[in-house]
This record gives sequence, structure tokens and C-alpha cells, in this order.
Amino acid sequence: MADHEVHPLFLPLVFVGGLIFGFGLGFSHMAQPEIVLHFLQFSDFGLLFVMFGAAVVTGIAFFGAPRVFGTAPLNGRAYARRLKTLDRNVIVGGGIFGVGWGLSGICPGAAYASLGIGNYAILWGIAGMFIGAYVQGYWRSSDLAAGTAPSGAD
Repeated sequence: MADHEVHPLFLPLVFVGGLIFGFGLGFSHMAQPEIVLHFLQFSDFGLLFVMFGAAVVTGIAFFGAPRVFGTAPLNGRAYARRLKTLDRNVIVGGGIFGVGWGLSGICPGAAYASLGIGNYAILWGIAGMFIGAYVQGYWRSSDLAAGTAPSGAD
């Protein structure tokens, strides 16, 4: 399969993966900002167990998939590490993300799952994520157009 071709099952599998992820967040109560805020305040460590479980499953997949399949099943490309340089943009962006997560009590993936449990107030947070991403994209594209874009990880 050529690099530009996408397997017909790619988008349905992404959708199913999103459903499983969202269901898991709802089932583990991680779609509730109060639970996440209690974790960040060190009064409930349930999120730690959810994150540990996710890390174990991801670790097994990242270790096993290249050995079992050899290439990615849906596009035929060889598995390869994608390295990202730790630079100013990564540190500042991570800090901004962390502050937003701490203020809203929810990360982007869980925000959408939170809608599924009826937390419609999270729409304010989702709107903020979209506006923040748009402003950052606009700022970065204006830097690229001016030729002053920082060299780095992207």
C-alpha cells in the first residue's frame, strides 16, 4: 500500500477506538472534573490507577505490535519511533496545557466524554480549547510568514 493511501478500515477503527476510550473514561469516572480535581489535590488517587492501567496496555502494544505485525496493519509502513526534541515550545506548551487541565479539571479527551454523561458546562472548556488552538495556530502561521518561526520539534 502506498504511503498516501489509507486503508478503508482506518476511520471506522479510529471511531471504535474513540468509543472505547470514551466509554472507559466514563466507566472509570474520569469524565467527571471533580474526580480529576481531587486527584490533582492529592485526595483521591483513582486516576493514578487508571493512568497506570493505560500505560501498561500501551506499553504492551508498543512492545508487541512491531514484533507481531512487522509493519502497521492498516498502512503497511514500518514501525518507527517519532522523536520530539525537548525545547522551549514543548515546555511552555506543556505548562499551559497543565494549567488549563488544573483549572478545568479535565483534559481534552475526557472533556468530550464528559458531554456523554451530561456535563454540558464543559462546553465552555471545549470552546476555550478550540479558541486557544486557533490563536496558537494563527500566531505560529504569522511567525512562519514573517520567517521568525522558532526552530525546534515540529
